[in-house]
Amino acid sequence: MSPEHFSAAVLNWYDLHGRKDLPWQQDITPYRVWVSEIMLQQTQVGTVLGYYDRFMTALPNVQALAEATEDEVLHLWTGLGYYSRARNLHKTAQIIVDTYQGEFPHSAEALAELPGIGRSTAGAIASLSMGLRAPILDGNVKRVLARYTAQPGYPGEPAVARLLWEAADRYTPHTRVNHYTQAMMDLGATLCTRSRPTCLLCPLKEGCRAHLLGRETAFPEAKPRKTLPQKRTVMPLLLNDENAILLYRRPSIGLWGGLWSPPELETVDQLSILTNHHHLIEEKRQALPPLTHTFSHFQLDIEPWLVHVDSRNQAMTESDWVWYNLAAPPRLGLAAPVKKLLKRAEEALKGEAV
Repeated sequence: MSPEHFSAAVLNWYDLHGRKDLPWQQDITPYRVWVSEIMLQQTQVGTVLGYYDRFMTALPNVQALAEATEDEVLHLWTGLGYYSRARNLHKTAQIIVDTYQGEFPHSAEALAELPGIGRSTAGAIASLSMGLRAPILDGNVKRVLARYTAQPGYPGEPAVARLLWEAADRYTPHTRVNHYTQAMMDLGATLCTRSRPTCLLCPLKEGCRAHLLGRETAFPEAKPRKTLPQKRTVMPLLLNDENAILLYRRPSIGLWGGLWSPPELETVDQLSILTNHHHLIEEKRQALPPLTHTFSHFQLDIEPWLVHVDSRNQAMTESDWVWYNLAAPPRLGLAAPVKKLLKRAEEALKGEAV
């Protein structure tokens, strides 16, 4: 199938079946498309919808995002994971306001130089909101093109990625690029799915090499599997008499960067070091159910403890520590496992009150 026939088939399918009612497809602006594309990285559309609406209500334009505090941005992102996306979003908004007078650069190349915006996201912003011809290669499009060309190899390998980018550029038309870009993403999300592709309804089935070979799910090849290393940590939830738990802001670089979390210890025997540092007196402690959280590169086993403390002698002067009131929680960025731990602490307290 020629590039012209390829794009025509995709666009005809889009006119009949493409998604046109997603929130970021209404009142299209570079800002709205950009936020949606960042949220959609490694995250399903169904998960993103609620977060996107809340984010747009709180921060409706790039100026509002640039002026927001990092805590507010991370709070709105809490639960979406991959928090470097939120920090880069905030940083890029400030660059756009300070360097570009609040206007997004009008080229995919310039967009790709901004923090957190890679080549594919830049192409999506440029094509969807500006009508510029710019190929994209997100996860859905990789799958469509890897199957269509029966491209061997894992797409994360540079040589395989280069060939898929060449295919993406070859098939991207010069007209209706916004509809074509959306259609390719839709094809991968709705028909050319990972495990059960609906090939009979696909507009590209006649030229799809993987389909002709009867090996649709063999492409793209999976990332070579490796055993995830195990790490463990003790997280004490220090609780004062006002039902507030002591949290600290983690360093901006590293795991859960910039988010608030209980402190970490190697063993629960080190608890006295922590309480002494903050001039707290331990009253009693209770082990909470353990929690295991899987990251992309390791698995973390968390041993949580609910520790009642007397904080009357404490004078909190360190800006990176805060008492998080469970009844009236402040708007802080929390990683999903930390939210779970705080919930378990609440449940334990209710059990004590019975």
